Amino acid sequence: MSQSKKEMMNRALSAMTINIGKGGVNENVIEEIKRQLKANELVKIKFAKNIARDKDKYIDCIVTQTKSKLIDVRGHVAVIYKKKP
Repeated sequence: MSQSKKEMMNRALSAMTINIGKGGVNENVIEEIKRQLKANELVKIKFAKNIARDKDKYIDCIVTQTKSKLIDVRGHVAVIYKKKP
């Protein structure tokens, strides 16, 4: 693991967590993730077990729409990053 990824994972421990429930990802969820990325750069996204099988599709959608970068996925939790402007 590269040093910068290791640093980001350490920062992710205290990052804002957004829970994605059975409703999946909609425009309101995307807007909240954008707000959190702007404020914190790192956001953890936790998927409910009942939609976890579709998490890869949701992650692709989130990363594309927020113009962020996927840092890590562990279990039902993804960590994304977007550098502050």
